[in-house]
Amino acid sequence: MTIFKERIDEEFVTVSEVKDLLAEVEADRAADPDREMRYELARAIEHANTFAVLDAEESREMVEQLLELDQVDEIAAFKIVDLLPQDRDELRSVFAHGRYSLDGDELDEILNVVAKYA
Repeated sequence: MTIFKERIDEEFVTVSEVKDLLAEVEADRAADPDREMRYELARAIEHANTFAVLDAEESREMVEQLLELDQVDEIAAFKIVDLLPQDRDELRSVFAHGRYSLDGDELDEILNVVAKYA
């Protein structure tokens, strides 16, 4: 059972971008002493701070470079940026949901983009 009737809009963001957004929320909550931070929000902030490796601008640039490659779709690009895979096996796990598998050259091309930022 869901409480939402329809999805109005959807936008993919990286963990680094989420970290920046949550930092703004945290600053707003800290400015008002009457508002306490809910447990879920505190855990989300902790998660974003732990796993965000790149800054928001770098992560968005990396997504754009990955989307220029023919074999990378939008969902995969954001997963790659969030995970920063270091080898072919880690990268294959991103594409495991797909109906096709990438060959070694295609994987290496993606890993070269990741290596520029990691």
